[in-house]
Amino acid sequence: MDGDMTGGANKPVMADLPAAMQAAVSAAEAYVEAATRAVRAKVSTPEGKPDRAAFERHQHAAHGLSWVATYLETLRQTAGWVQRLDSDGKFGEAEQLFSQILFAEYLTQMIGGIPMNQGEIVRPADLGCSQADMQLLFAPAIQKFLMEGKTPEAMAAAALHLPDALSRNTVEDTGLDETMSMVRDQFSKYAAERIKPYAHGWHLKNEYIPMEVVSEMAELGVFGLTIPEEFGGLGMGKTAMCVVSEELSRGYIGTGSLGTRSEIAAELILIGGTDAQKEKWLPLIASGEILPTAVFTEPNTGSDLGSLRTRAVKDADGAHYSITGNKTWITHPVRADLMTVLARTDPATNNFSGLSMFLAEKPRGDDATPFPAEGMTGGEIEVLGYRGMKEYEIGFDGFKVKAENLLGGVENQGFKQLMATFESARIQTAARAIGVGQNAFETGLKYALDRSQFGKPIFEFPRVANKLVMMAAELMGVRQLTYFSARRKDEGKRCDLEAGMAKLLAARVAWAAADNAVQIHGGNGFALEYPVSRILQDARILNIFEGAGEVQAMVIARRLVEGGN
Repeated sequence: MDGDMTGGANKPVMADLPAAMQAAVSAAEAYVEAATRAVRAKVSTPEGKPDRAAFERHQHAAHGLSWVATYLETLRQTAGWVQRLDSDGKFGEAEQLFSQILFAEYLTQMIGGIPMNQGEIVRPADLGCSQADMQLLFAPAIQKFLMEGKTPEAMAAAALHLPDALSRNTVEDTGLDETMSMVRDQFSKYAAERIKPYAHGWHLKNEYIPMEVVSEMAELGVFGLTIPEEFGGLGMGKTAMCVVSEELSRGYIGTGSLGTRSEIAAELILIGGTDAQKEKWLPLIASGEILPTAVFTEPNTGSDLGSLRTRAVKDADGAHYSITGNKTWITHPVRADLMTVLARTDPATNNFSGLSMFLAEKPRGDDATPFPAEGMTGGEIEVLGYRGMKEYEIGFDGFKVKAENLLGGVENQGFKQLMATFESARIQTAARAIGVGQNAFETGLKYALDRSQFGKPIFEFPRVANKLVMMAAELMGVRQLTYFSARRKDEGKRCDLEAGMAKLLAARVAWAAADNAVQIHGGNGFALEYPVSRILQDARILNIFEGAGEVQAMVIARRLVEGGN
């Protein structure tokens, strides 16, 4: 590091940054522990157990705690990444500046208010924190970042590093090993050549991603990425899934999400399937020979899966189940060959306990004949963004599924089987959000560098550059949080808390990046011909699917109140 970049008055980089970050994390931990106690007192019974009615009554505080804890975990993982880079001699000026800016911004928001979205801010008093609790946020280690971390000098110095992002995959050294870096390079090049130039046209025409591209993705191993080698997959971990999902989504969210269909189906079969089901279906999914789709959601149920009404009744001969009911928000069902269908097999239940999962086979359709299968009809749901695969409502009326395709061969295990996949699904959704956010950042950056106003590129105006600096800083932090959750999953550790946090934050970061990229474009950002308009539309769905932000925050809050175990 150059001598003039060392810490001190009006110097961009703070002194002893790795140690300063660890100290700030420790100080923030004390505050979050106090905030957790305060919220726990609001939402628990006198016996100390979670009180459902109290959780609902104090929803703002409970959800706010989720955001406070998510910020802390993001800073903790960023500090760990910084420590590793520093030990390896790779903690360069860009990494120093963006990490200290992130610390300064998130610590400041913990004091002044964290935006759960544009209109809902959570502040320490909202959590029930006492004055003594709030005083913990004024520890010297935290105040150091507030005073020195996000100075005009630091922001200006960070902005100088941004143009380099257009010739590399990320602004920062992500800390990935050589293998994962090679994977990133491979999929970055593929997305740049085969996806990004055509994505906007697919979106505007509401066209399917061409089967040629789907076949190429299959050849690259996208659909078998995490499937064990014994079943024809690549046997790679969730970190690889993050890298691949991010790069494909950086090209177009639709291609990034194609892999999600296979990931969910494969995870269901790996966790809950019989040996015969694994041997039959996993190789076909891995090769891309069959394309799966998830058929879970119903009209008027949303996240309340326990209220599902679609029923599956075993025929008299015992060879088939007949499925009847309505499903909605089904992604890519027309070209799918296999549906993972959640249906009620125990009619005496009205909760999670009577649900079963089915591996339902169907013929491929097309726009002219979307569902050429007896007992199955559907209609397209026109959507703002997230195109390329198309969304449908589906009606089942006596649709036949082989009895041997009951997942696991035992009824009433469906909800348990589905829940086991949520960690991976949310990790991947976070990675997709990072990819969309990265695309927004790069699109906004390129426009800011190319667009001149008042005699100079608009990038030279601080409020334009500052927007881009914060995009890069937040993407850097949530990327480390997502990698952390993936590593925990690969290590066989429970990670629903970490995965939920990654998904919660990544969705907001992607939306903020897209919104600010549109603002940088000015009026042109509102024109459909500019790709940034598509990126904004695609980013909006990320806070809704795989658990809406409000549902995700409640799940996190319950874990925190229960002790995070």
